[in-house]
Amino acid sequence: MDREIEDALRRRALGFEADEVVEEFAFQEGEAVLLRRKVTKKAVPPDVTAAKMLSEEETPVRALTDEQLRAEKERLLALLREEEVKNAGQ
Repeated sequence: MDREIEDALRRRALGFEADEVVEEFAFQEGEAVLLRRKVTKKAVPPDVTAAKMLSEEETPVRALTDEQLRAEKERLLALLREEEVKNAGQ
């Protein structure tokens, strides 16, 4: 579990590309039919907070308790969701 969080944090700190998929459906004879599917590459910029957390030596990720890791994971996921919403509006 620690490794997964550290990898996610590193990915966020360095920035990454993600595929954004938009699908358009219509109903024909009571069944959903895919009309259009658009896949767009989206660049997620590096996050300074994640980079700072990675660079802090006083509380490295490995030194956190399970409860602290869960709380940090939730905090980071919330930040990612906020960033996704912010970027979706652009």
